[in-house]
Amino acid sequence: MSILVRFTPQSLTNAQYDESVRRLEAAGAFPPDGLDYHLCFGTDGELLVSEVWDSREQWEAFAERLMPILAEVGIQPGEPAVFDVHNRVAR
Repeated sequence: MSILVRFTPQSLTNAQYDESVRRLEAAGAFPPDGLDYHLCFGTDGELLVSEVWDSREQWEAFAERLMPILAEVGIQPGEPAVFDVHNRVAR
């Protein structure tokens, strides 16, 4: 079953987000297996991230690689909210 993961950090800047993606890509960890959709949105200093994953297990495996990189960049993601996806419509 697909899940939606929503990160709502206390503060997230464009520079922090871009650096975390750069490091994940350099490590060959982004985009990861099972990630259907990734979206970063909001204003600089108040960015949010939502993702749709094929399964909770795939997200948890990626989170093990993600969290240390976020810590290195100074991002405190807080506890992400995880929801089961009931329906998905794509054009």
